[in-house]
Amino acid sequence: MNNKKFQINLNNIPKLPKGGFGGAFGLVVLSGATLLAFSSLVNVEGGHRAIVFNRFVGIKNKVYNEGTHFIVPWFERAEIYDVRAKPRSISSLTGSKDLQMVNITLRVLSKPKVSQLPTIYRTLGKDYDERVLPSIVNEILKSIVAQFNASQLITQREQVSRLIFKRLVDRAKDFNIELDDVSITHLNFGREYAAAIEAKQVAQQEAERARFLVEKALQDKRSIIVKAEGEAQSAQLINDAIKQSPYLVQLRTLEASKEIANILSKSPNKLYISNETLLLNGLDMNNQQPKK
Repeated sequence: MNNKKFQINLNNIPKLPKGGFGGAFGLVVLSGATLLAFSSLVNVEGGHRAIVFNRFVGIKNKVYNEGTHFIVPWFERAEIYDVRAKPRSISSLTGSKDLQMVNITLRVLSKPKVSQLPTIYRTLGKDYDERVLPSIVNEILKSIVAQFNASQLITQREQVSRLIFKRLVDRAKDFNIELDDVSITHLNFGREYAAAIEAKQVAQQEAERARFLVEKALQDKRSIIVKAEGEAQSAQLINDAIKQSPYLVQLRTLEASKEIANILSKSPNKLYISNETLLLNGLDMNNQQPKK
């Protein structure tokens, strides 16, 4: 067998361009460095804070403010917290002092205490509000609502709201949570109590109406008495005037006759009027004295 057929001529193998391997390696290194650089950057947006978990030491106690920060890739991991106040509505069914069932809904504005974010992450995690707020709100509501009657919860609503806010703020401090505002948005009672309130309102309206009628009757009575007293006083004055001057009766008679004549003059028929019709038969026209 001819060994020349199996010989390989190395000169016939194409050669790589000069520096080709070095350029590819450099590209790989550059890409890795770029990826490493991006992995080491943490951006903290406005209204947020960051804490860092280290694989060797655990959660660091430092809180990172807004901006861009450097961490060690793979060895460290950033956890971002939203530290803006967030609203949350929580409902609770509890009993009042007079054993009425009350359904109360609270609107709570809460946020984490920034300086204690590492502690919050260790003890509660990132869903701290879901773990804490419903339980402490129910606890506070049941303890405070039990101190008031159902009617007091309506008439003293502002006082109840302030008391709930104060107690909740103190209780939330134990979990490093800050409360900006607590307000009662809904306050509902059971059907039986609502029916009782409606019946009471109807009874009060009926009582008010009866009181009005009584007062009106008293006013009418007073007005009748005053009118009668006025008429009696007027009659007494007329009687005294007649005693002092007998011509007053003649004057009143003439006025009445004049009024009768005016009424009869408007009639389309011809009328013959006597002195008796005009009430003049009792007068002595010559002596101008009333007949006795």
